[in-house]
Amino acid sequence: MLPLRDDIPSRTIPVVTVTIIILNALAFFYELSLGRQIEHLLLDWAIVPRRYTDPDVARHFSIPEQATPFLTSMFLHGGWLHLIGNMWTLWIFGDNVEDRLGHRKFLGLYLLSGFAAGLVHILTNTDSMLPTIGASGAVAGVMGAYFRFFPHARVETVIPPLFFGPVFVVPAVIFLGWWFLLQFFNGTVSLIASRSDFGGVAWWAHVGGFVIGMGLVLFAPRKRAVQRYDFDDTYRR
Repeated sequence: MLPLRDDIPSRTIPVVTVTIIILNALAFFYELSLGRQIEHLLLDWAIVPRRYTDPDVARHFSIPEQATPFLTSMFLHGGWLHLIGNMWTLWIFGDNVEDRLGHRKFLGLYLLSGFAAGLVHILTNTDSMLPTIGASGAVAGVMGAYFRFFPHARVETVIPPLFFGPVFVVPAVIFLGWWFLLQFFNGTVSLIASRSDFGGVAWWAHVGGFVIGMGLVLFAPRKRAVQRYDFDDTYRR
């Protein structure tokens, strides 16, 4: 399912969310400008699990060089669909979580979720030499926080490739819960399937990011009432 919008309007301007989207777009345009040289960029700035798990490989990198990809990989993407999918999901759910947490705490949530997602990916793909990039782990953390704060929100969705309908409206707890179960199931299958059979999606990074994001806000109190609106743009409470 692809989210189109939710029924929780943001009360403030999501400055951090917008800034993250802009930075990801600029980084992607920079990737495009590199042409074939992008391979060198990925080797330096993407997460390559074996670079951390193999002592013979790890000793060639300093601590800063090993730490940097946990941040830079979150701002790199493998194609237009990869970028748009992550940034659109961030836009749908990020503004409300940022509104709820405030700008600084939201940024902390986003980065910590991304770091944790990278670590989980390494632990579940110890022998992989495949560079891993994308904001999906950090975005999954935002989704986990949204799951905690707004489980009763409604999400308007479509099912690809039927992008022009029919449109379904489902509770956020169902949409996000189903998304999480898909990541968990695919991640479990990926542990027993070869990469050539199952693809190179970082399923466990998604799972890890979601769990960390939800965990970081687990004890934050939920507001008893939030402003909502019907999908015909009529506001209500």
